Amino acid sequence: MPITTRPATFDDIPQLNELIALSVRGLSTDYYTPNQIESAIKYVFGVDTQLITDGTYFVAQIDNTIVGCGGWSKRNTLYGGDQHKEIEDPLLDPTHDAARIRAFFVHPDYARQGVGRHIINVCETAAKNNGFKSFELGATLPGVPLYSVMGYGAIERINAPLPDGELLGIVKMRKTT
Repeated sequence: MPITTRPATFDDIPQLNELIALSVRGLSTDYYTPNQIESAIKYVFGVDTQLITDGTYFVAQIDNTIVGCGGWSKRNTLYGGDQHKEIEDPLLDPTHDAARIRAFFVHPDYARQGVGRHIINVCETAAKNNGFKSFELGATLPGVPLYSVMGYGAIERINAPLPDGELLGIVKMRKTT
């Protein structure tokens, strides 16, 4: 089944938020506790509408069914949806900053079928077309194997504190072309 991508729209947000919750609940159980998963959905994971506004967030579809989402950013935020951002999100300079690979989620029924890889390729190509030569991301633990295979190397392990006292393990990763 061919995977297609298109830019996400504001009309997609309700369906994307459902997809994100399904993805996190379905693919994170071997890496995070149930409390960490629910806390992350509440406080971190969700759509970053700045990416939609910038035209850098994509939905992946198979037969017109949304099976994944992900994007890239020319802004400083490394990870998190609207509920996670509290400050201005300044633009990066592609001559010395890395583009951000952001907010990747795949429906559990379509995991390990090339959806994530497909979206990463779309995002890296778009970022390169905008002058970026390197990429950074904040990987959730279930995403680390995919990003590693795609050429990303771990820079640092972060235990991100969440408002309810939970800690969420994130791995900051980088790739240079």
